[in-house]
Amino acid sequence: MPRSWLIVPLLLLYLLHLGGVGFLGPDEPRYASIGRQMAQSHDFVTPRLDGEPWFEKPPLLYWMVAAGHALRLSDEWAARLPVALASVAFLLFFCGAVERQFSSRVALLATSILATSVGWLAYSSTALTDLPMSAALGAAVFITLFDTRPMAHLGNRGWIAGALLGLAILGKGLVPLVLFAPLLLIARGKRVGIIAGAILVATPWHDLCYMRNGSLFWNDYFWKQHVSRFFTPELQHVQPFWYYVPVLLAGFFPWTPLAGLLARRRLYEDTRVLILAGWSAYGLLFFSVARNKLPGYVLPLMPALAVVLAVAWDKAPLKEWWLTACALCLVALPTAASVLPDALNSGLSRAHFAVSYGGLVFLLAAGAAWWLAGREQRELAVLTVALAAALGITYFKYAVYPVLDRDVSVRAFWNANKDKLNGVCMGDLARASEYGLNYYAGRKLQPCSDATAARLTGKGGRLQITQTGTSR
Repeated sequence: MPRSWLIVPLLLLYLLHLGGVGFLGPDEPRYASIGRQMAQSHDFVTPRLDGEPWFEKPPLLYWMVAAGHALRLSDEWAARLPVALASVAFLLFFCGAVERQFSSRVALLATSILATSVGWLAYSSTALTDLPMSAALGAAVFITLFDTRPMAHLGNRGWIAGALLGLAILGKGLVPLVLFAPLLLIARGKRVGIIAGAILVATPWHDLCYMRNGSLFWNDYFWKQHVSRFFTPELQHVQPFWYYVPVLLAGFFPWTPLAGLLARRRLYEDTRVLILAGWSAYGLLFFSVARNKLPGYVLPLMPALAVVLAVAWDKAPLKEWWLTACALCLVALPTAASVLPDALNSGLSRAHFAVSYGGLVFLLAAGAAWWLAGREQRELAVLTVALAAALGITYFKYAVYPVLDRDVSVRAFWNANKDKLNGVCMGDLARASEYGLNYYAGRKLQPCSDATAARLTGKGGRLQITQTGTSR
């Protein structure tokens, strides 16, 4: 199955309306600010936020954002486009690797699952570190496990896997190294190349950053961001041990029903599937044991799990039932679209639920998938569900992004009020609002003192300027 036909639909799906909403959350505007400052200062070694060294993450994402600014892209496009393109490039590689190892049908389904799963798509559309790391690590994993063919002019591919592992380390620190470690036991002739490639790619930046910043870098980057993040609750992202099970199930929407096939013992008679499932279970255990948990942490497990789900469906009886169940999940998409803005602003428990019946149109996709799969047109059935998911995602972007831009991001507020904010300080704002305002202002806005007359209060796009007294 040639992969070239995937390029256009993937680019359309991933780039459509990419800048339709301003930066969300505290991390996205913060990372975008660091990347922009790198582009302005041409210092690509020490990450800086508002002029101060910031060692929470290594530099891969910052370099990508800096490249976007070097191309003179606008704010959100400069930060998000490199991430989206990295995702598309990985999906093309992923499709080819799965096809060579399994079959064209498994490759089609696995790629459809990963490309249209809300978890993978969401992180491919934001300027966060999770996707670049996951793409680099995923490529390293698949080359190590399956791609044993030597390249005529480059020799064994172990060093390529190692270079990609080094790139993953530059994406998110030492976590990719921990995830990859068990694969060294079965890497055989690639082991030396993998280790050498990872060292050659990952070491120079770490050495340079340490030489320039000394113990300040090491104490923050290693002890706080790696050791403390794993063992202590001080970063305030503590979640229960089972947290990632529902996160992964939700992340694979609308393909979540296929998880029911993982209970079939015959699936694991295939050694390749057993290795991928075992590695995924190891990663899930590692992340579950950690004290601090965020949804994006398990993103690197999704490519391997997508292959396991695709093989499970390919070997399962009653294929039309499972595929139809996936299509039926899309019926809930308009309701989810109506809930999301409130959930991001106030939390899911406080969100206003309003059932939407617009999703009933996806019953047509479910019926088509059932009919095609029942007549042994399985590839067409898979493409029908994937196309329905893509259309649902497109609807979601155009329905939800304007609301998020108005109510959750601070971009719309800043554009409407930037001329009124001279002398206005930041009151008791959420971190997402604070970092977002700092990004769009291009400087760090000052916190309020007791004597300040005008201050910003509120949350997200619902900020307002309040008068509290007279300045002294």
